[in-house]
Amino acid sequence: MALPGSLRRQPAGRGLVSHCTHHHIVVFLLTFFSYSLLHASRKTFSNVKVSISRQWTPSCLNTTAPELRPYELWSSNHLFPNAEEATLFLGTLDTVFLFSYAVGLFVSGIVGDRLNLRWVLSFGMCSSALVVFFFGTLTEWLHFYNKWFYCCLWVVNGLLQSTGWPCVVAVMGNWFGKAGRGFVFGLWSACASVGNILGAFLASCVLKYGYEYAFLVTASVQFAGGVIVFFGLLTSPKEVGLPELGADEDGSVEEDANRPLMSNDDADDDDRNYSIQATDTDSQPKAIGFFQACCLPGVVLYSLAYACLKLVNYSFFFWLPFYLSNNFGWKEAEADQLSIWYDVGGIIGGTIQGLISDVLQKRAPVLAISLLFAVGSLFGYSRSPNSKPINAVIMAITGFFIGGPSNMISSAISADLGRQDLVKGSSEALATVTGIVDGTGSVGAAVGQTSSTILFISPLIVREMRLLLHERRLRVLAE
Repeated sequence: MALPGSLRRQPAGRGLVSHCTHHHIVVFLLTFFSYSLLHASRKTFSNVKVSISRQWTPSCLNTTAPELRPYELWSSNHLFPNAEEATLFLGTLDTVFLFSYAVGLFVSGIVGDRLNLRWVLSFGMCSSALVVFFFGTLTEWLHFYNKWFYCCLWVVNGLLQSTGWPCVVAVMGNWFGKAGRGFVFGLWSACASVGNILGAFLASCVLKYGYEYAFLVTASVQFAGGVIVFFGLLTSPKEVGLPELGADEDGSVEEDANRPLMSNDDADDDDRNYSIQATDTDSQPKAIGFFQACCLPGVVLYSLAYACLKLVNYSFFFWLPFYLSNNFGWKEAEADQLSIWYDVGGIIGGTIQGLISDVLQKRAPVLAISLLFAVGSLFGYSRSPNSKPINAVIMAITGFFIGGPSNMISSAISADLGRQDLVKGSSEALATVTGIVDGTGSVGAAVGQTSSTILFISPLIVREMRLLLHERRLRVLAE
């Protein structure tokens, strides 16, 4: 007789622990820190924006420089006449990165379901590290400054960085089943926040020597991490002879408890096990197409929801240190360290909310309640005073209610969507679905930043259009 669903879930929760091996722990840590390093290199750019802006614009303290040496030499690295235009270009780089990152996510998910996940992930990490080194370190050492070159490098960096998230989520989905997925993935998805903290810490430590060394340190660590991933990551339990996650994983634990330790069916069960990265062409499932993945229940709705949420989350990610430094007048290194509290809140939020969703066996209600509280926390943070302790507390609360749902959608919910009964045991979908969800989120963030930029410069656009029309009328009258 079949047991009720609530009773079947109890042994499944214990199965999470009983089936955990040292291979699971190694995979958890390697995927965790690989994506942390990718996020650390992104966060470095956010943390040194003030220094870059100063380097790219003339300084009021250098008014005697033209008298000491030729003006052309002094102004060769000044891409912009003032800090406002430099800040606008930095925002343009963020938008360029997000658009290329979004496009790359859609492609990387499909590629990850068809190639070896370990190869794709390690290639993306090492190649992205080289691009970051060229962008922030080599150009400064060579005193080479060019806006188009910066844009091209950041487009390539976005494409390479996009290989990370679909691959690590797919690997985690191969190793960890639905039992306790909300808690495991909620804890694991803190990798992005840990990467932000690591990036802020590394940048603040070496920023006094120049922003180029912040890029150098993070790029070096990321390249080393890519090498470790290439030689150490196991993408599937089948690579070490462990049973693969089956199509009936929800009910397999209690059935195994009533089976004899040794039976004639074991060989048949091993034959039925499959792996996303299996090399056996007879049992290897076919990867589903992009549009097929979009048609899976819940994929489009969660993708659109994540697009709105990621806009808010990435606004903090890209601009929080810059905002603290310019709005409150705090030192750049202090602003970098204080911005860590937003990520601390996201780590706690993702873990606790994931655990609650496991207990309730529902994800959407937890997300909805958290986002309602997020509205109030955002309003409160916009009124935060010029006090570092108070600012840190409100920032952590905001990270709890915004970063938590963001981590859940991009990890646990993406794994749920990619392991639905419609595709389980018959096709590969996990990396593709993850790429669709995260890619749509990045498109939302990029479009939001572009819209914000247009909104902020709209008074300038109106003024210049009026001036253009006025000049045209004067020419007509003069003729």
